[in-house]
Amino acid sequence: MAPPLSAGSFLDALRDEGVTVVEVGAWEHRNRNHKGPWGPVHGVMIHHTVTKGSAATVKVCRDGHASLPGPLCHGVITKDGRVHLVGYGRANHAGLGDDDVLRAVIAEKAPPADNEANTDGNRHFYGYECENLGDGRDPWPKAQVEAIVRASAALCRRHGWTAASVIRHLDWQPGKVDPRGPGLDWADIHKRVTERLKHPASWSPGGTSTYTVRRGDTLWSIAAAKLGDRNRWDDIADLNHLKDADEIAIGQKLKLPKK
Repeated sequence: MAPPLSAGSFLDALRDEGVTVVEVGAWEHRNRNHKGPWGPVHGVMIHHTVTKGSAATVKVCRDGHASLPGPLCHGVITKDGRVHLVGYGRANHAGLGDDDVLRAVIAEKAPPADNEANTDGNRHFYGYECENLGDGRDPWPKAQVEAIVRASAALCRRHGWTAASVIRHLDWQPGKVDPRGPGLDWADIHKRVTERLKHPASWSPGGTSTYTVRRGDTLWSIAAAKLGDRNRWDDIADLNHLKDADEIAIGQKLKLPKK
């Protein structure tokens, strides 16, 4: 039996894991607890939103729509790698799913094929919705995938779970296909969550180092000077969850990937 983390512990877990968090309003008090229980929790469920644009995606996940009131998840992972917290407690993200899958998650085993919808997933799973059109063609940027890994690992670490506790919506509910699309390799995500959990929450892969931004620096000049290749500026941007390559400031500390 795993009681849900407090909202404060949830936020701390994400930040400790190096997640860039955006708090949306009074997210910690926004939930559907009046409709049913929240907890015990047994895992983390990943979805795609079938939306375009970060602002619109965050809004619909917070507010919901006519047929499904919000919040529709706990965190929205946008394409820039930020996690927007929109609710905490029971959320309308998982719906009814397969009790055999839940038992597998609790046992931390690979889930069987889902063929039933008889168990309340909103009660038992943390949910992350990820900005993506869901058409199988919309790509998943590296920064977004890294945020999925870190945000999932943060909860596994706090609860003492393994990566087997992280599942997809398609694993849970018959007829669902999310998440999918180029750049999203589910086996690789599980592998990366597993690797993260072998290290402290502050760990970054690839033997990263740090660099303090100086006057006149650009990501291109830093990549050329420190990595030997100016074209690796996007690796620096991804590692630091930078939405805009020009958004660096004098004195800012940047993580640098392995040369």
